[in-house]
Amino acid sequence: MAAGHGDARSEDGVGRGVNRRTLLQLLAWLAATPAALAWAGPRVLAVRAWPGKASTRVTIESDTELRYLLTTLASPDRAVVDLSDVQADATFQKALDALRSDTGVLARARIGQFRPDTARLVLELKARAEVASFVLPPAGPYRHRLVIDLTPIDADDPIAAFLAKLVERESELERQASVTAARPDKATVPPPPAPPPGAAAPAPTPVPEPPKPAPARVGGRVSKPFVVVLDPGHGGEDPGAIGPGGTYEKDVVLAVAQAARRELEQDPRFVVFMTREEDVFVPLAERVRKARSVNADVFVSIHADAFTRPDVRGSSVFTLSERGATSAAAKWIADKENQSDLIGGVRLAGRDPALAKMLFEIHQSVTNDASLKLGRGLVKALKPVGKMHKGVVEHAGFAVLRAPDVPSALVETAFISNPEEEAKLRSPDYQLKLARAIRIGVRGFAQTTLRRT
Repeated sequence: MAAGHGDARSEDGVGRGVNRRTLLQLLAWLAATPAALAWAGPRVLAVRAWPGKASTRVTIESDTELRYLLTTLASPDRAVVDLSDVQADATFQKALDALRSDTGVLARARIGQFRPDTARLVLELKARAEVASFVLPPAGPYRHRLVIDLTPIDADDPIAAFLAKLVERESELERQASVTAARPDKATVPPPPAPPPGAAAPAPTPVPEPPKPAPARVGGRVSKPFVVVLDPGHGGEDPGAIGPGGTYEKDVVLAVAQAARRELEQDPRFVVFMTREEDVFVPLAERVRKARSVNADVFVSIHADAFTRPDVRGSSVFTLSERGATSAAAKWIADKENQSDLIGGVRLAGRDPALAKMLFEIHQSVTNDASLKLGRGLVKALKPVGKMHKGVVEHAGFAVLRAPDVPSALVETAFISNPEEEAKLRSPDYQLKLARAIRIGVRGFAQTTLRRT
């Protein structure tokens, strides 16, 4: 029995020794490789930056929602984000190294292990900036995202710059009108005296080049320029529809809008503003606000959508409908476009829905009639460019067309889901044809306004 007890104690002692050695080895391994525990917390999938003149957006995509603490520091300016239960591993650093920082306020991003359970992300800034953050649930092709918006405090306001451009344009028109008014009317200048009989005829007086037509005047005042707002859809984190060849809707519609702007601005009566001029995300409500803030005379949103079938093709023109879409396809397209804010990411703010509804209803019926007139002109101009999906103005509840006092239309240039139309949309020549059609449609609509002024 004694031997037996001794054997038992011996086995127990050996067992405890083995367990102790195993535990020490495990602890040493974990201490040497802290990334081994990364699976227990959120896993960072991607880090992206969308730098722009007005603001820069940084998004951190992860497989589960991130818990974080955001602080700002000065001298030098930087934003610090502490990410709970995240490891600053090589994958995270590689994602940061690929960040776009060619423009905007972001200079550099770096990551480090602040504590065993906390990764610290430092965003080094080129200047002082307001920093805002929010999280987004999975939407579209993305998983959970932490969004960080960096807005330079001293950045130029694009809307203020545009309004200054309008004032400068009107001042120049006033100056030209004053100069023209000061010139004597050639009808009141007496003709030269006839030469005496037998005298040689004098050399003809050179005829000066006629002056350019003076700007239209109403009651002694120069008419204001016709303000056009072009709205290239999507942008930044929201690519829009993606063609079978990998073409992004956000890229081709920006190219078409830029070409349309150049075409329209050849006429000095037009001043053109764009809701975005670069690859940045602009919320739908912000696009409408920009149009209203510059007192737009017309708003044209430009898209190149996709459909469930690759054989669907042709251009379409839409105006706002409050009674329902004119077709199942129109409703499907509008619903898809209205999801842009979910994909791009919008910080929610308090709104008064009752007040917004009242203001909308007061103005919308009059504006809808003007929008329909604009839409018909765009359809007519687009028909020579290529096949039309319907050939008439369609109606659907597009959120981006809800400016109650700005005639608005949405142009679907083509279906990017159709391989043939995708190839056309990538062609600069076809983009120019679309741009010229938009110019013709807008100018036709503007003629009545310009004649009134």
